[in-house]
Amino acid sequence: MEFSSLVAALQNSQIYPEKPAKIELVQTHISAIFFAGEHVYKVKKPVNFGFLDFTTLEKRKYFCQQEVNLNRRLAQEVYLGVVEIRSHQGRVIIGEGPGEVIEYAVKMKRLPQDCMMDQWLAKGAITPEVVERIAAKIARFHTRAATSPEISKFGNIQTIRGNLEENFSQTEKYVGRVLTPDLYREIIGATRRFLEHHLPLFQKRIVDGKIRDCHGDLHLQHICLGEEILIFDCIEFNRRFRYSDVAADIAFLLMDLDYHQQPPISSDLASHYLRISRDWSLYLLLDFYKSYRAYVRAKVTSFRLEDPNISAQEEASSLGEASRYYRLSHTYAARMNRPMLVITGGLIATGKSTLARSLAEALGWEWLRVDVLRKELAQISPLEHRFEKFHRGIYAPDFSRKTYQTLLDRARILLGGGKSVILDGSFKKQADRTTARDLARETQADFLFIECSSSEEEIHKRLARRAREKNEPSDGRGELLAEQKKDYDPVEGFDCDLYLSLDTEHPPEDCLARIFRHLLEKAGRELASAVQ
Repeated sequence: MEFSSLVAALQNSQIYPEKPAKIELVQTHISAIFFAGEHVYKVKKPVNFGFLDFTTLEKRKYFCQQEVNLNRRLAQEVYLGVVEIRSHQGRVIIGEGPGEVIEYAVKMKRLPQDCMMDQWLAKGAITPEVVERIAAKIARFHTRAATSPEISKFGNIQTIRGNLEENFSQTEKYVGRVLTPDLYREIIGATRRFLEHHLPLFQKRIVDGKIRDCHGDLHLQHICLGEEILIFDCIEFNRRFRYSDVAADIAFLLMDLDYHQQPPISSDLASHYLRISRDWSLYLLLDFYKSYRAYVRAKVTSFRLEDPNISAQEEASSLGEASRYYRLSHTYAARMNRPMLVITGGLIATGKSTLARSLAEALGWEWLRVDVLRKELAQISPLEHRFEKFHRGIYAPDFSRKTYQTLLDRARILLGGGKSVILDGSFKKQADRTTARDLARETQADFLFIECSSSEEEIHKRLARRAREKNEPSDGRGELLAEQKKDYDPVEGFDCDLYLSLDTEHPPEDCLARIFRHLLEKAGRELASAVQ
């Protein structure tokens, strides 16, 4: 039976078990979807687009079953199974019975359209609690999703580079029509630089098992909100589009929120995902994969312009949509290679080094310690203690100024090479803090000053523990605390985006989550300004 004839036959409500009052038909380029009362029947078209092949009945049966199996991971009760479509005595029959099987359909529970995430977003109904639930659902899914040596191959640098270069070659013909030559060149340049500068990161993602059998098409219209969050319609027809770093999967949804002018919700979702998953290094990849996802959407939208039957109105709409996606991709690309300068501050034993170490281990950033550098400049072992009186010996003001200047000089070299740096010291003088902030501006790096604090009782407990440790370079002691308090300049003149006050009595993981929330919220505000 010709597919057009089958579509016509399937619009007869009497052949369905539900006997609905009417059948609603929606067609995409790969499926015909029949809404029959409380259920939906999805039939795959006999097409071959290269990236998918549904040209035989056996293949369509296989991919129908794949669709059910894969989508049950996130929407168990929605995907009811695969049903047969038969022909018997000139009539089409759905389900078991006599006759020849001529087609297969995925049978699904019908979901209310007004519960889709894009609809809730339009109504302003998405609360922080809903965002946290979505993040938790996706984080749990990614943790449980399958991985294997075969799946992990899709995270190697050759595969990622191949996907990117395919995008660039396929969109070259739209330069000058949909995107400017400068935009095209800058996206390509930034993306290639990121890949080259972060080869160890991509390799580590493979080793850490972050390449998984993901959703592949995680955007607003595929999330149904209600008592339970249901995520449906993953990509079943091509493993290459589904096997990826979990960062690429969540980045699709974050980009979609940004595109719909909701950077605050996007930042909130990313913050919750990081806190729940503890996948801290994913933060480093967000702009890269958001740029990639936006570019893919721009490419797909650009392809609509090839339709010879496109109307003038549809052409104008597609041009505008594709242009917005290209610009969004460029916005991410423009910041993906910016290094970061983080400085810590605070009194002795307020957790500065513990925090700096946690951040350095999570992200692989360079970690420079004032305590170690000071002794290097004094030409003594970092573990040799000098219990000097306050402002004496290697802790005299002149020697401290020399130490901080050397620290900043080394940071300048690292930042100039594109590396992110954490400077671990008390930064008790306002002049040193502002000099560090100015260095970030000079090297076009992002900047954050984290001021650590703890109760005096906790400080003395930490100092007592430190005194028993043999591998601790700090010479901090309780008798210095009162003098240091007097000598500590109040923090003034720092924009809220550049300054974070942190109570380090919370566990290190919670402190990291707070830092990443701050950075993501700042990035969201930057994006909102850029796309206005």
